[in-house]
Amino acid sequence: AAFATSLEARADGLGEDTLMSNVGKAIATAALALAVFDPSPAFADGQTEKFKLPPIDKNDKMRCQFNDSKMGQANAQRDKLYDLRQCKLSGLDASGFDLSGVIMTDTDASKVKFVESQFSKGYLHDSNFDGTDFTNGVIDRASFKGSSLKGAIFGNAVLTGTSFEGADVENADFTDAYIGSFDQKQLCRNPTLKGENPTTGADTKFSAGCAGP
Repeated sequence: AAFATSLEARADGLGEDTLMSNVGKAIATAALALAVFDPSPAFADGQTEKFKLPPIDKNDKMRCQFNDSKMGQANAQRDKLYDLRQCKLSGLDASGFDLSGVIMTDTDASKVKFVESQFSKGYLHDSNFDGTDFTNGVIDRASFKGSSLKGAIFGNAVLTGTSFEGADVENADFTDAYIGSFDQKQLCRNPTLKGENPTTGADTKFSAGCAGP
């Protein structure tokens, strides 16, 4: 209704062609955002074989840094792609940052502190999160497909609609993490779900609530 009201208010001051052009641009932008950040199970569980990412803007010298925004990123709304592909971020502290909509592939985020950070709709593929601390974080509808999470800590984190398909979670700690029943079943089937976290001493499989040998 607000969109319709806005169009009516502007119609008197715009020609029909200009108005329709603006509407078309708005629809195209919305469609692009939906394609990139669609929260459907196909995206959430990492099944994105046909998904094509744009080229990395290597001219952006400020690209490889954590950027916390207070614009309300729960739905990954940003004015441009939050692209951290191929960045070297090991050992940094991004605690409390809202990193929703972030794209990481071939990214070194090992031993980073993401305590109480948010990763709504994060595309976290084929990256290094070894020893990374996600304690009290919100990792919602994200995908760690193909990433290494050895020794990572997810204590008391919210992991809803998040996929660890093809990820290495050996020695990770999921103590008190909230994991949906479907996601937990998928995680329990991960053959790397074993070992003991070197920092907390928690048994990996037990911490994820996965019974059996």
